[in-house]
Amino acid sequence: MSELKDKIVETALLLFEKNGFHGVSVKEIVEYSGTSKGGFYHHFQSKDELLYKIHDTFISYVLEKANDAITTYQKPTLQLKAIIHSFVKVFDLYKPHISVFYQESIYLKPHFEQQIKKKREAFKKIIFEVIDNGQQSGEFRSELPVEITGMSILGMVNWTYKWYKKDGPKTIEEIANVFTDIILQGILTDKGKALYSR
Repeated sequence: MSELKDKIVETALLLFEKNGFHGVSVKEIVEYSGTSKGGFYHHFQSKDELLYKIHDTFISYVLEKANDAITTYQKPTLQLKAIIHSFVKVFDLYKPHISVFYQESIYLKPHFEQQIKKKREAFKKIIFEVIDNGQQSGEFRSELPVEITGMSILGMVNWTYKWYKKDGPKTIEEIANVFTDIILQGILTDKGKALYSR
C-alpha cells in the first residue's frame, strides 16, 4: 500500500469513527489527509470502495494467518492454537478498522458485502474443519458439536473489540494466551493436552 493510500485510509478511519460513513464526504477526507481529489480517485473509485477496503484489510489478514497455520502445523491442536492467537492479535493491529466495520458495515454496497461475506465464511470453514479434524484424530473431545464449538470461538474472540484497550493492563500477546488456554483446555482430550503443553 502506498504512503498516500495509507494516509487516506487512516484519515477516513478517524472521520468515520467520529462522524459515521454518511457524515463524511470525499471532500473532507481529501482535505484532512492533505491530498487532492485526483489522489483519492487514483486509489479508490468511490467512498464505498474505501469502506470496503477498510473491512477487507483485517478480514484478509485473519484468513491469511489461518491458512498459514494450516500449512505450518500438522496437528489440529497446534493449528487451532495458532489461529486463535492471530485472530486475537487482529484487534490490536486493526482496532480502528474493526470499530468502523461494526459501526458502518450496514452501508456496504451489496457486491462489496458479498466479497467480505465470502472471506468471513472461508475463515469460519477453516475453524470448523480444524475442529472436525481434531475430533477425528482424537485430540479434541468428540461429544462437542463442531458448529457450536466453532461459533463459540468466533463469538468469544470477536467480542474483544468491545473491551480491548491498547494501553490496558494486559498486552495483546497475554490476552491471546488467555483465550487460547480457555478454549483449548475446554475442548482438548488428554492426547490433545499432551501436544498443547509441549
